[in-house]
Amino acid sequence: MISRKDMLPLLGSLLMLAGSSGLPASDEIPGAPQDHPIALVGGTVHTVSDGTIEKGTVLFDKGRITAVGLQVKFPEGTEQVDVRGKHVYPGLFDAYTNLGLVEINSIRATRDEREAGNLNPNVRAEIAVNPDSELIPVARSNGVLLALTAPTGGLLSGKSAVLQLDGWTWEDLTVKSGAGMHISWPSMSPVSDWWIEKSAKDQIQERDKQLKLLEEIFKQARLSMQARQGKEKVPGDLRLEAMIPVLQGRQPIIVSANSISQIQSAVAFAVRQKVRLIIFGGYDAPACSALLKQHAVPVIVGSVYRLPRRRGDDYDAAFTLPARLHQAGVSFCIASNGRFGASNVRNLPYHAATAVAYGLPAEEAIRAITLSPAQILGVDDQVGSITSGHDATLIVTSGDPLETTTRVEHAFVQGRQVELSNKHTRLWQKYRTKYQQQRDAAGQ
Repeated sequence: MISRKDMLPLLGSLLMLAGSSGLPASDEIPGAPQDHPIALVGGTVHTVSDGTIEKGTVLFDKGRITAVGLQVKFPEGTEQVDVRGKHVYPGLFDAYTNLGLVEINSIRATRDEREAGNLNPNVRAEIAVNPDSELIPVARSNGVLLALTAPTGGLLSGKSAVLQLDGWTWEDLTVKSGAGMHISWPSMSPVSDWWIEKSAKDQIQERDKQLKLLEEIFKQARLSMQARQGKEKVPGDLRLEAMIPVLQGRQPIIVSANSISQIQSAVAFAVRQKVRLIIFGGYDAPACSALLKQHAVPVIVGSVYRLPRRRGDDYDAAFTLPARLHQAGVSFCIASNGRFGASNVRNLPYHAATAVAYGLPAEEAIRAITLSPAQILGVDDQVGSITSGHDATLIVTSGDPLETTTRVEHAFVQGRQVELSNKHTRLWQKYRTKYQQQRDAAGQ
């Protein structure tokens, strides 16, 4: 029997799920399962993993890519889609969002991204996702077909999940549950500014308290795991049980850290605990490049559109961050996370485009929003590139997706052709009609 104490984390997760039921619903209907082979013929195929194929063909059936190349034999009943003059890319992948957990940032009732308390390793983000979010079709219409949705709040926030952006339920959307355990690393140095109420001494004491708490829960989880392996009877604790995949190396910790001291401290902790580490944010990561490469720690760049963190920083420090990581040989990908959260996931390709304008090679920018996030989050055997055997999760565009003038003309998620309409396009059609009717009336 589960005790009242152990029930609290479970009830918290259930409340996160229940809280999503009253959110607005989009009008778009999820795509029907693929029931016949489809071939995209004659387009420029950007495989990402194996170069570019001019006038190539991508064949997929039952949700999986079956052939890619110039000479592809079509099985009987294949639907051939002429994409000459078009471009075929893997679905774009946003590596850090609150998509499906937040609908309108300013309305508390639509924000379901954080749980009460400081330590919530048992929280699973995907069960709180609202599949009917209006923001999912908006992101999808600009080519973003995959996203990591992550919880926030407290020191140990819980587990994120990789989602594909089409489906009736959160189970349909989930590509990988437990993609990472999220930790918000404490600031290592006192901060002095007008909004800071605590003294430097109090900030240091709070930092030490948080780090000690983190060490303690990892110690307790390891003792609990060892006791279970020794077949001892151990009282049930959902929080400690949730940490077993981390301790076994099957699940990374994803640490929010930007400063040099935060990154160094997080790496030291991961080495000491013998766990896998991913840095999210990574503003000062180039200064720690040798350390990150030594311990094979990748970085999820927490948006390119952000301000310099210090008065003496270059104005374009955030814009050049991906290029500097690339030059240093640090594994990285680009996320759209920022001030407006899920509503700006649609702008993911333009974060990558800005990185190109500030020194990142264009092919690396595409990789940073397709294959690299898939590799970092452990789903590259399924998505992230146009490869035979992988999911047919891909887009057909009129040009380079990093250009704002490019349109996404077709999108497929596991072979299902999905809707590209959304709230934005419906409003555009509505007011286009309105003004056309007013002009017609004025001309009579």
